[in-house]
Amino acid sequence: MPDQGNISKRLGIFFFYDADGVVDDYVETLLAGMVENLSELVIVVNGDLAAKSYAKLHAFSDTVILRDNVGLDAWAYKTALERVGWARLCEFDEVVLFNATIMGPVYPFSEMFSEMGERDVDFWGITWFHEFPVDPFGTIEEGFIPRHIQSHFMAYRKSLVSSREFQEYWENLPEMHSYIDSVGRHEAPFTRRFERLGFTSDVYVNTEDMEGFTYQPILFAPKKLIEEKRCPIFKRRSFFHPYDDVLDQSVGNATADLYAYLRDHTDFDTDLIWNNALRSMHMADLVKNLQLTYVLPTDVTDCDPSGAKVALVLHVYYLDLLEQTLGYARSMPEGCDIIVTVGSQEKAEAVREACEGLPYRVDVRVIENRGRDVSALLVGVKDVIADYDYVCFAHDKKVTQLEPYSKGEGFAVKCFENILASREFVANVIEQFEKEPRLGLLTPTPPNHAEYFPIYSYGWSQNFVRTSRLLREMKLNVPLSPEKDVIAPLGTMFWFRPAALKPLFDMDWTYEDFPGEPNDNDGTLLHAVERAYGYVAQGSGYFAGWLYSDKFARIELTNLSFYVQELTRAIGYHWPADTEMRMVHTLKEDNGLRRHVKEILRHTIPDRLHSPLRHLYDRTRRIVKK
Repeated sequence: MPDQGNISKRLGIFFFYDADGVVDDYVETLLAGMVENLSELVIVVNGDLAAKSYAKLHAFSDTVILRDNVGLDAWAYKTALERVGWARLCEFDEVVLFNATIMGPVYPFSEMFSEMGERDVDFWGITWFHEFPVDPFGTIEEGFIPRHIQSHFMAYRKSLVSSREFQEYWENLPEMHSYIDSVGRHEAPFTRRFERLGFTSDVYVNTEDMEGFTYQPILFAPKKLIEEKRCPIFKRRSFFHPYDDVLDQSVGNATADLYAYLRDHTDFDTDLIWNNALRSMHMADLVKNLQLTYVLPTDVTDCDPSGAKVALVLHVYYLDLLEQTLGYARSMPEGCDIIVTVGSQEKAEAVREACEGLPYRVDVRVIENRGRDVSALLVGVKDVIADYDYVCFAHDKKVTQLEPYSKGEGFAVKCFENILASREFVANVIEQFEKEPRLGLLTPTPPNHAEYFPIYSYGWSQNFVRTSRLLREMKLNVPLSPEKDVIAPLGTMFWFRPAALKPLFDMDWTYEDFPGEPNDNDGTLLHAVERAYGYVAQGSGYFAGWLYSDKFARIELTNLSFYVQELTRAIGYHWPADTEMRMVHTLKEDNGLRRHVKEILRHTIPDRLHSPLRHLYDRTRRIVKK
């Protein structure tokens, strides 16, 4: 171990917990960076641990303590401290407690240990949590959260470890029953408690200049900490932090900036992030925190897509829409393959005639008229799909259950304009896949105009259970929740990397697997597959994102801004306007309105598309008048 001031003997205690008992490779990288600076390492694990994962941890330490998942991190550390014993703990110059909620090292830990070894302190950490003016836990004697060292990494010097106050603290530490307990009763008051007893503390990353800017620099300014202050770590939570809190404290750019900086300006392997995130985090949280919404130009490109093997799979049903549909198909790069599926020989002849002279290799296939566009993709072209690097899937779209028909046409326009807007746009899409090897699927967002509005927020509808079952049949285990947004192509038009959807094609579908016509508007296998696409990609180790052309993004921004303003005004008739998070909280706590909303949704979403926006507004007004 390199000479670090007067620190010559250092014990590390590493806490690990994972809901699935899996040790991902980011943990191995973290431990490999740490053990170079430790004399000895003890690992304590809460909950179950897979055999392979135990072997990974055991490679770094002969002492791996397995315990029940009780008491959270605080009691895991308490268990390890007791196992080692105070007599032996006092033999070390420094005892370091750290856990798997951090990722790194971005810079060698030796830099940090060397600098901190020169500082005359009793305990230290990497980052501060700045003073917060209230105590939301009701556990802190000051009535507010004092500035404190964050517990994801804390180093205790012999002067503290050997003190009776420190030993009694851990011996008498009450069991923690929740995250709130652990923060409110241990992490937040710890620093101030021991400073008042005369012990001195410090952190490696000085963020005094950020007091008043953010309470948690590690979450809301991670790029600045890494770029300007050489912070060696970042938080895993950055990628799944509740987005209402993100927007309550920032504009939402922090995690995306962090990831781009790590990818483009450091040696840190961002695959370590993806391997953990795609296995353990909800795609909806990743899409928001990482801003996985791609707005690409329609008029300019510097990408030459000729080097990639690209195909358009196009399902044609309505011959009266053929000319319009082929107009979008002309956005594909010249010389690529276009595979057209149709339900009859008559349609095949019409398509072949219409495609004459197009600068593409056109393959027209007659398929069974069962399973609509879903079977067209999963059965009709499954024999060739793996031959391509990237595939665009599209189909003609005519919605006749809504009047006027301009509503349904708007859905079709949104789908086509955000996958095949122009040749330049398509080239830019291909370039995005080339730049991001973990990108598996790009799709337009769900429609949100007219009667489609509920789908935008309640995209699961009655399809969650069936979609979950389908993913299990493919042996894909990804985080899924009916409370989270659906990250899926609800218009069944999207770009994808065939490797990302391989488990779906490997199911060896037949046309008989799909329901015959007439089909229900919701709740069928077709709707489950539609919602599964993005999660199949996630289970295969790829992420999904939203895709916009720059021209349509202008429309979408206008529409969403209008909806937010109108809903806020409607709420404001009954409750004072406030931040979005507090207004939503007020709505959820108002039982009367909640019953009204649930009744509206119960009658509208499962049975047929209907617009609750107008009714929600009207009912809110009626409640106000009462």
